[in-house]
Amino acid sequence: MPVVEATNDGVKIFIKVVPNASRDELSGVIGDRLKVRVKSPPESGKANTAVVLLLAKFLDVKKNTLAISQGTSSAHKTIIVRGISIQEVLCKMNL
Repeated sequence: MPVVEATNDGVKIFIKVVPNASRDELSGVIGDRLKVRVKSPPESGKANTAVVLLLAKFLDVKKNTLAISQGTSSAHKTIIVRGISIQEVLCKMNL
């Protein structure tokens, strides 16, 4: 499975979230997922919110164009981004 995938709904990004990190960052690819480290804890959706905000910043899109489509309570998540091409995602994330 690739780290990103184009679909009819937008671009899917497959990530592994590491909460309680020392900083918010994209820290490379681990297996078939993009490793996303966030300072927020995995409680009350705080880490999920931090992930969406971080990805929106890196992709230079509004946060409402991103949604967690799978894995809201898991470290492995699928994010869908609307209104951007897979080429733009790959370029902006240096993948």
